[in-house]
Amino acid sequence: MKQKGWKELTPGAVITEPGNSVKFKTGSWRAFRPVWIEDNCIHCLFCWAYCPDMAVRVKDGKRIQFNYDACKGCGICALECPGKKGNKAIVMKEEGKQ
Repeated sequence: MKQKGWKELTPGAVITEPGNSVKFKTGSWRAFRPVWIEDNCIHCLFCWAYCPDMAVRVKDGKRIQFNYDACKGCGICALECPGKKGNKAIVMKEEGKQ
């Protein structure tokens, strides 16, 4: 599916077709991306609860990975992460850098 350019979007990017949010991959907007450090994760799921974009994936009650197509890089997950023994399980990295 070809993605629309900004000139082809409806004013205000209003969604006029129900259920089409899966077509909008907003992850390309971000300047920073969250990186998960699994060894520091206590699976509290705060990242999942606070994520405004539902970009944190959970399976069997445990946090597994990010949906980077949906993540806008706001950093709320990293801010709310308590980590293990003071070591965050989510850190923000500049997009395009390891």
